[in-house]
Amino acid sequence: MNRWAKIAIISFLVILLMLVRAFGTKLFYDPFIDYFKNDYLHNNIPGFGTLKLFFFLFLRYATNAIISLAIIYVAFLNKRLIRFSIRFYIIAFVVLSMVYYLLLRAQMNTYLFTFYVRRFLIHPVFVLILLPAFYYQKKLVQQSEQSD
Repeated sequence: MNRWAKIAIISFLVILLMLVRAFGTKLFYDPFIDYFKNDYLHNNIPGFGTLKLFFFLFLRYATNAIISLAIIYVAFLNKRLIRFSIRFYIIAFVVLSMVYYLLLRAQMNTYLFTFYVRRFLIHPVFVLILLPAFYYQKKLVQQSEQSD
């Protein structure tokens, strides 16, 4: 794939991520949006439907993950990296959603940790971690091959 085609496709996919973010309040149920925008340190957690919350949390995470996986694939054209990334996204979702559930049920006095766990679940943060990591790995492999 030529460089300009990659840039165009990745740009389109980034715009898709931006649209998911922009229309997230309309597309996905999340009673915590207003809660975390306001004075959440002094207010109680709003009421929420656990199944509904986690269903829409999964939908949003899956949407962001699929677009992020497409970005990684277009950037590197490496199926091995995609398989690793899929496993990474699945494990991250399971672990983070369990932690998020426990934090919501515990109703601790401060909700900062809850806020950041939620952020990892609803925003495409992992692509910002995986892209440079894979790029760095690719450069190391190239340097290793050149020195042999």
